[in-house]
Amino acid sequence: MKSLTIDNINPHVKEAKYAVRGELAVRSEKYRAQLKKGHPPTPPEESLPFDQVISANIGNPQQLDQKPITFFRQVLSLVEYPPLLDNEEVLKNSLGYKQDVIDRARWLLNEVKSVGAYSASQGAPGIRESVARYIEKRDGYPSDPANIFLSAGASSGVNTLMNVICAKPETGILVPIPQYPLYTATLAVLNARCVPYYLDESKTWGTDLSAIKESYHKAKAEGTDVRAIVIINPGNPTGASLTADDIRNVLTFAAEEKLVVLADEVYQTNVFIGHFTSFKKGLRDLQRESPDGKFDNLEVASLNSISKGMVGECGHRGGYFELTGFDPKVAEQIYKFVSIMLCPPVTGQCLVEMAVNPPKEGDPSYPLYKQEYDAIAKGLRDRAHALYEQFRKMEGVECQSPQVSLPLPPFPSLFPILRRNRAPCTSSQPSTSHPAPSPPPKPQIRLPMNSIVSVYWMRRVFVLCRVVDSDRKRGRCIFGRRFWPRGRNGWAGLRCFIGGLWRSLDDGGRERGEGGRGRGRGEGERGEG
Repeated sequence: MKSLTIDNINPHVKEAKYAVRGELAVRSEKYRAQLKKGHPPTPPEESLPFDQVISANIGNPQQLDQKPITFFRQVLSLVEYPPLLDNEEVLKNSLGYKQDVIDRARWLLNEVKSVGAYSASQGAPGIRESVARYIEKRDGYPSDPANIFLSAGASSGVNTLMNVICAKPETGILVPIPQYPLYTATLAVLNARCVPYYLDESKTWGTDLSAIKESYHKAKAEGTDVRAIVIINPGNPTGASLTADDIRNVLTFAAEEKLVVLADEVYQTNVFIGHFTSFKKGLRDLQRESPDGKFDNLEVASLNSISKGMVGECGHRGGYFELTGFDPKVAEQIYKFVSIMLCPPVTGQCLVEMAVNPPKEGDPSYPLYKQEYDAIAKGLRDRAHALYEQFRKMEGVECQSPQVSLPLPPFPSLFPILRRNRAPCTSSQPSTSHPAPSPPPKPQIRLPMNSIVSVYWMRRVFVLCRVVDSDRKRGRCIFGRRFWPRGRNGWAGLRCFIGGLWRSLDDGGRERGEGGRGRGRGEGERGEG
């Protein structure tokens, strides 16, 4: 008998659910590995009815062909192999490197010495200074590099902060719903309590202060020691960008109840309607306007990442968080916690520095950088609008006008029913409070459909639709009434739509695999059943 069994490992790890990397993602990797073996498959494997797997389960821009910024990759190539700097003329005359690329690589190497060596646990000091200057320019208030911690993406920062905050099983943290499941999964591992508060769809998925207060007081009455509130701004998966008034209201409530504010701001450069306002700026504005010191003890931790936006360098694992208003002794413990993990990836730190300090107008690399950055931003914005326009045409579907270049969350008219039948905050299992869909044909993938993760997975299904719709080889429209039939509203409409989508994928595979015979205008296109 093994020493470790499923019955004697940490039960909180078993309890944690992280749907975006769960069963669907594991199944997709099996399909991808099977496709690599080629056709016909080796018995007993069956042939797959498709020839490509598109991973749309998580924000991973470059896997979906977002191109990396040239300046970033050229600098990285030099810091990864510094002997290239011995031949500057070759770099410039033959390989197209600009002088500012070479200068930045030399500066970074002077700061980190080698990207193969550990840095300071908090991150390289010079890079933290660049982050502080970026924050000062963005917010108009000073930023101290001593309060900045570089991290392996924002997820690492969230894990650090929650480990420090969650002192006992009764500790609770307010988490927005819909949300990215990192927060509920981390709380489950820490054996702490998720305190869900629900966003207001009528306010373009903004925060509803009354809903926050209701959740807070209910949790307190049940014996939960609520210590912090998570704000995702811009929202993931909702794409909402909070107004300055929303931010002030949350900060005022946090100050009154002595809550730490965890501001997840990784999509801040994706805002194209209105202007992004950080929670740190909101706090500094309130402090300036309140000479009575009401907000002087409010703690805000702001997180950012290179994984999203126009940078999209997920695989390099770079990010940072800034502490504002924290007790120095608590900051020391946070430093101790991150030092146990030694340091964040040094190439990721270098990318953070370039993301917060990109080429400026007048620099040799600026024209190409500007061209690439704007093209990525336009592409993200156009896709958000394309999804919005398609959702508007569907009967029984509501969708808010996009403010942020994120895949939009569409909601069938069944969503009020889902709100009334909420599943537990940490669960990713199918809810039994409403009927389940009929099993789709191959590839048979069951979607978790409780009121939290259904939002996330429905969004991902529609992202997949957008990608498939762009595949002109199929010669068919994924959107429209063929897949959302007239008279089929609510759950029935959604069931027909998803069933029709999978049938379309199945048909496409059969068309390619059987000499293009296909099924014509059969059940698959109508989405019946």
